Amino acid sequence: MVGPRQSGKSTLIWRTLADRSIPALYLNCEEPSIRDWLRSPAGFLSEVEALASSARALFFEEIQRLPDAGLFLKGVVDRRSGLFLFATGSSSFDLEARVRESLAGRARRHLLLPFSLEELAPSGCGDNPLVREQGWGDLVRRSAIHGSYPGVVTAVDPDRELASLVESLILRDASDRFKIRNVGAFRKLMQLMASQVGNLVNNSEWASLCSVSNDTVADYAQILEDSHVIRLLRPYVGGKRAELTSAPKVYFVDNGIRNQLFGGFAPLETRPDRGPLLENLVFSELLKRMDPILDSLRYWRSKAGAEVDFVLDHRGSTAAIEVKASARRGTLSRSARSFIEAYEPSVFLVVCSDPEEQVLVGRSRVRHVPIGGLTAELDSFLL
Repeated sequence: MVGPRQSGKSTLIWRTLADRSIPALYLNCEEPSIRDWLRSPAGFLSEVEALASSARALFFEEIQRLPDAGLFLKGVVDRRSGLFLFATGSSSFDLEARVRESLAGRARRHLLLPFSLEELAPSGCGDNPLVREQGWGDLVRRSAIHGSYPGVVTAVDPDRELASLVESLILRDASDRFKIRNVGAFRKLMQLMASQVGNLVNNSEWASLCSVSNDTVADYAQILEDSHVIRLLRPYVGGKRAELTSAPKVYFVDNGIRNQLFGGFAPLETRPDRGPLLENLVFSELLKRMDPILDSLRYWRSKAGAEVDFVLDHRGSTAAIEVKASARRGTLSRSARSFIEAYEPSVFLVVCSDPEEQVLVGRSRVRHVPIGGLTAELDSFLL
């Protein structure tokens, strides 16, 4: 189970074990004494049999802290102990760096991100459409500002919770885990990314502003991406010569982290960055619905300047998504029409506040939907 810090990985595993009444031995791999114990799979299993014979599951917390995490897990699995194995890791960077043996065919990997809008969907609205619309509107506004980390959603003071989460990421992960010496530059890069969410990445500009090299910026960006803080979105290239852009765009996995770094927590309606915030929120929802193995998410930009925010490919079918902070019913941008004409996507969704029934443009289904209705449209496409 991998995912960002404090996304609920351990809670989900404990709940799974409790629901199935499975007695488990918990091993926190951040403890030096535990790491010393986990040097030999055979020796470890023999001692578990003697010390905790009633355990039916082993729960390894922060498994990436082991020097040879993948090799150790492979050794435990191959000995067919009959035990259930659960492992968490906050950073795929560490996991990839320290997994020397493939676990293909031996493990299932799950990515757990912060709550989706569907998981936080308002309840108790009944059949009243106005009440339901108000509930969804409140949820979207709250998620666009404070995000959806479990601890933030349930916090009495979400601002303070986000500040603690960001400082934990910067001070603990950056300086301690990744041994970043220039923590100030790392922090500044995160702030620059937050200020330019949804824009093209310019490593040279960021390197100059942070007083580091281009390679250092690329390394820091990779660490942030592997730690599930940001995603670098690559361009969609469908074989058209007009598509010459190769630079990625930067988005945050969670809006709250972005606003803690840049922008603050003013209400959505009063913000000059309302458009980028809604775009980032839609990106986050897409990330939580898609399968990272079967699906690909890109943006599209032509040489002529036409642009579509997101292009989702699923098993050979294409869905395009355009996010508009405000859009009149029935309107479709020139960029959208250019993309539809060139690629004939199965569906083109305009995410806005003024929904309407679908229409056909050529062979593409076009529909204006609110953010709250995006999940149903995606589920229909991803079936």
